[in-house]
Amino acid sequence: MLTFIGLGLFDEKDISLKGLEAIKNADMVFAEFYTSRLMGSSLEELESLYGKKVNLLLREDVEISPDWLAEAKDKNVAFLTGGDTMVSTTHVDLRLRAKNLGIETKLIHGSSIASAICGLSCLQNYRFGKASTIPHPYTSSRGVTVISETPYDTIKLNKEHNMHTLVFLDIDKDKGYMTVNQALSLLLQVEEKRGEGIMENAIVVGIARAGSEAPVVKAGYAHDLKDEDFGEPLHILVIPASLHFIEAEALVGLLGAPSEILEGLDD
Repeated sequence: MLTFIGLGLFDEKDISLKGLEAIKNADMVFAEFYTSRLMGSSLEELESLYGKKVNLLLREDVEISPDWLAEAKDKNVAFLTGGDTMVSTTHVDLRLRAKNLGIETKLIHGSSIASAICGLSCLQNYRFGKASTIPHPYTSSRGVTVISETPYDTIKLNKEHNMHTLVFLDIDKDKGYMTVNQALSLLLQVEEKRGEGIMENAIVVGIARAGSEAPVVKAGYAHDLKDEDFGEPLHILVIPASLHFIEAEALVGLLGAPSEILEGLDD
């Protein structure tokens, strides 16, 4: 049996009772923290809570050579991820591999940034369109710095359909955790290049350390929030479309957005 367990948003206390019980009953425990990680906990703190050794997997151990899967043929194996399990395509692929090996699988869900973002940003959950990820820029073979324009296109498409955009920020083992500031700077650079007005007067919401005791959540114009201090990772960004009056009032009253965004809104 292979049990996929989502650990929640921030620290070791976010796990469900069902998930904790499954880990304690497991013969072996594996985890990957390259798609997401619990910034409020260390591996040692997790092991202390579980009373079990946690075998930390690298990307290649999950995506290329998951030889450890064979352990689940005759043992109870727990596979841990940050957030909610199965949100990443990588985990779906792993479940398919397990099925092809004749291994039974089970899912135990955890709190996810995909749902938490709605409460933190005060934006209505059914108004979110396609999500996107802003990757770190890279240097081409010709020595040119390349900034991906795909996130900009996703935001543009969602705005055309009056949908909000959830923007994940890159986690890179060499370049580190992308910040809201870096993400907005990249989007504004694409805006300057293309001049399409998507980000020029855009209200955005920046969020840091969702699930912690003191998350930072700020709303404002992109060019203003670019210089705000959001503190330690993980960060995430939301680009709203047009605002319902309740959304706008919440952004102003709770998240510090400029009151002028309330002008001209219908009740």
